[in-house]
Amino acid sequence: MTPDPEFRALIEPHTGIVSEIRRTKYGFSSDLTAVVECEKGPFFVKAMHNRPGGRRDSITRERLINPFVQPISPALRWHAQDERWIVLGFEAVEGRPSDLAPGSPDLPIVVELVNALGGLPLPAVAGDWPETRWDRFARDAAEAELFRGDTLLHTDINPDNVLIGARNGWLVDWAWPTRGAAFIDPATLVFQLVAAGHSAEAAEGWVADCPAWRTADPKAIDAYAAASLRMQQRFAERRPDAEWLGAMVKAAQEWVTHRGVSVS
Repeated sequence: MTPDPEFRALIEPHTGIVSEIRRTKYGFSSDLTAVVECEKGPFFVKAMHNRPGGRRDSITRERLINPFVQPISPALRWHAQDERWIVLGFEAVEGRPSDLAPGSPDLPIVVELVNALGGLPLPAVAGDWPETRWDRFARDAAEAELFRGDTLLHTDINPDNVLIGARNGWLVDWAWPTRGAAFIDPATLVFQLVAAGHSAEAAEGWVADCPAWRTADPKAIDAYAAASLRMQQRFAERRPDAEWLGAMVKAAQEWVTHRGVSVS
């Protein structure tokens, strides 16, 4: 989608004269992601079509949570909305997707960001955003209760959502922040580390010093690992030609096997 004159008119009160709108490689969950070179910028822009449903709710959550997740995330500088679009304008940071492979120098930065995330206070705005996405993949309601908690969660820790800069890193794409058990974000990182080539034991070693992981009930982590495997299996069944989904199933299976969890 190439932004039309109406889109430019919507954002120009915030950007000033726009010289270039450069689409980005990432941002698959948005209708538009771009770097806007402009009089008052540059800005990183995310935009969604203003239609009822989950995608509009998602960008609204991202706008509402941003003041509470700084400085580990780029600051939201402005937002704009009309009948067609909802647009968020973030400070443009110089960063690249993180490398989670064994031996990567990015790993301590990623872990530090996840640890800092776990220390953020739960803002009132997130009080009505309980984490439920793994519930249907839990063995039963009792297991699903293990995912409850009062910690602010990102829930989508992956290489593209952790940007590495020259001096620091940022956690981006707060598409669906929730309130839940503190161990979930470190556990999400463990899963991604296994997918990146770490053994399950080594992956868990990277988060071993995170308070949220260290104090978690092992049964809760087991339940999460099993639910993650069931979730990835479901995704892979729906898209059998997507090789990357098969790789995620393999990573989840390796983690579950390491933990000695029975998944049926």
